[in-house]
Amino acid sequence: MKRIIAFTLFLFLPLFIFSQETLTGMIMDKNNPKDNLGVYGANVFWLNTSVGATTDEKGWFKIPYNKNYKKLIVSYVGYKTDTLTISDLEPIHHFITLENELEEVTLKSKKKATQRSFIQTKNVFTVNSAELLKAACCNLAESFETNPSIDVNFSDALTGTRQIQMLGLKSPYLLITQENIPSIRGAGQVFGLTFTPGTWVESIQITKGAGSVINGYESISGQINAELVKPLTDNRIFLNSYGSLGGRYELNSHLNHKISDKWQTGIYIHGNYRNKKFDRNKDGFLDNPLISQVNVMNRWQYLDAEKGWVSFINVRFMDDSKQTGQNNFDPLIDKGRPEVWGGEIDTKRFDSSLKLGYVFPQLPFQSFGFQFSYSNHDQDSYFGLKTYDINHQSVYSNLLFNSIIGDTRSKFTTGLNFTYDIYDEFVNSINFSRKENSFGGFFEYAYDNSDNFSFTSGVRVDTHNLLGTYITPRLHIRYVPWEKGVLRASIGQGRKSANVFAENQQLFASSRQIDIQSSGGKIYGLDPEVAWNYGLSYLQGFNLFNRKGDITFDYYRTHFQNQVVVDWENPQRISFYNLDGESYANSFQTEINYFINDNLNLRLAYKYYDIQTDYASGKLSKPLTPNHRLFANISYETKKLDDIKQWKFDLTYNFIGEQRLPDTSTNPMQYQFEEYSNSYSLLNTQITKVFSEKFEMYFGVENLTDLKQKNPILASDDPFGDSFDSTIIYAPIFGRMLYSGLRFKIN
Repeated sequence: MKRIIAFTLFLFLPLFIFSQETLTGMIMDKNNPKDNLGVYGANVFWLNTSVGATTDEKGWFKIPYNKNYKKLIVSYVGYKTDTLTISDLEPIHHFITLENELEEVTLKSKKKATQRSFIQTKNVFTVNSAELLKAACCNLAESFETNPSIDVNFSDALTGTRQIQMLGLKSPYLLITQENIPSIRGAGQVFGLTFTPGTWVESIQITKGAGSVINGYESISGQINAELVKPLTDNRIFLNSYGSLGGRYELNSHLNHKISDKWQTGIYIHGNYRNKKFDRNKDGFLDNPLISQVNVMNRWQYLDAEKGWVSFINVRFMDDSKQTGQNNFDPLIDKGRPEVWGGEIDTKRFDSSLKLGYVFPQLPFQSFGFQFSYSNHDQDSYFGLKTYDINHQSVYSNLLFNSIIGDTRSKFTTGLNFTYDIYDEFVNSINFSRKENSFGGFFEYAYDNSDNFSFTSGVRVDTHNLLGTYITPRLHIRYVPWEKGVLRASIGQGRKSANVFAENQQLFASSRQIDIQSSGGKIYGLDPEVAWNYGLSYLQGFNLFNRKGDITFDYYRTHFQNQVVVDWENPQRISFYNLDGESYANSFQTEINYFINDNLNLRLAYKYYDIQTDYASGKLSKPLTPNHRLFANISYETKKLDDIKQWKFDLTYNFIGEQRLPDTSTNPMQYQFEEYSNSYSLLNTQITKVFSEKFEMYFGVENLTDLKQKNPILASDDPFGDSFDSTIIYAPIFGRMLYSGLRFKIN
């Protein structure tokens, strides 16, 4: 406790430092004096110094001042450069005028599909819509195929569900948000990523290491935030269709309409369907489930830039059903009978959210925001003779205030948030229902000297009805030692209550018996998971043969003070118990991005994992996690004379090293795996033909070499026996898969 108090005091220490006088003002266009419109992006700086600022969207600026500064320079492309004499700190209002004669200048800039920031304090990687289109990302779970920071794996051989990992830890240790509101948690952990269609996503921000205290205490290994398309900036009409030789068909449509000068609305409709049965490995089970999903969202956007108000309102309903199991399974006849093995997962989900923000017109650095969301996740499912039903209702609210201390180099965010969760959960008719609520407050301070140093320190205090009261500290530091070089470090704590069934639903598709070894905790008899994350990252930009590139080195360590261990080393049992000993995950990654020319980009990456846990049977490495991974992506584009891209080619290579497999030595000989899997390689490719700004088509192949795991389902010939297991999946099941689609849009 003394160390936590000392660390908390350290976080607040910067509040009493870095105080400096500032000058504020507004830059306006003399050619438009009637509306007093501010000029966005004008440069303001003190003569013969490097101290400067840029005007915001309303034309306001704020710049550090001391008594030695006398001359203020105001410049803007196409306008005369003015020099103002400043004698006091009274706010200024200055009109700039056009140059008398100015030759036309055309500036062209190509937005990168992926971006690593040299400026942000946190280690953030942004994936833009152009990157998402490089693969057939039909939903959020499939949006990371060309991103080496995220590992995508199949959870089992039956449901076709893809789960993600970062820093060697699975998605429950990530805070996954939608427009900075926690979205995939609780009952939605396993299938939730498949409930957000890829066309709805505008961009994805991936933060490695401990996230911000603003978004909660649950982030341990990092944060993934998905920004959705905006009715104001999205295409007025958008249509995307997709079909694959795997029997999967999808249709997406966006319809956006301007209601008034301030209100925009959009209706987004997604449907996917598969009713064709495949059994390429001839084990008697479907390689992919039969699926049907309808997903509808209505989104409203309000913007009053003059008065400083902005708001988003979302309402969404989704109905998703899956059928899996043996080829001849008929739910109307075979459900609940021990003759033919099958299962169904039916999920209905309702989501609503509100975001409200206000920026003070005369103080653009000061704002407040309010976030609210409600969701109802209702899942009825069975796997053979096992049943799992869960209804999860969740309320989340967050109130924030942003301002500065002294000048814009020192900023802070503070606020309160409240969460309330109701779980009605039944496992084979055993009731595990509970209610959780937490109330917390947070304060985050950010300092940036606008040159080579910045840091963000935050702390939050929460009171939880089942977990008690606890403090969550976080710290991020950025330092620029030389040109184009950025060194970052972070440390932070996170905690979460383990939803042992919702997070491990694939284990129901096996004959394993469930064993919860209670230690007196208040959730399933288990204590909350608590971990520290430490990280060090270095980013270096470079020019090679007059072409830009960058190289990154990341090292992160997650050390658990307590973990709910998921032990499946006994092939007849799945055990959950509190950690007794040590558990850690070390992750190292190096990545190179190089722009060979204007149309040809190359990305290379290598990852190494060292993940160890003290199980009841001794210290073991994490199963189904390779120590070594290699990644390569190359993309090429051709151009027409009118600058519309004519062809786009994309090729992605993954090498996955050998993986330790859970122990199956006590099974009969024919139902045993080796101790380690073989390493293997995967190739994915996609070609896009752009006919015009309105229409394009794409063609692709996943798993080009047709690699398949042998015997993915143990004891597939005896699904109701003691050795049946569909969860030990280390390689693809379906093999080569061809797909095609089209996109049509009207602005």
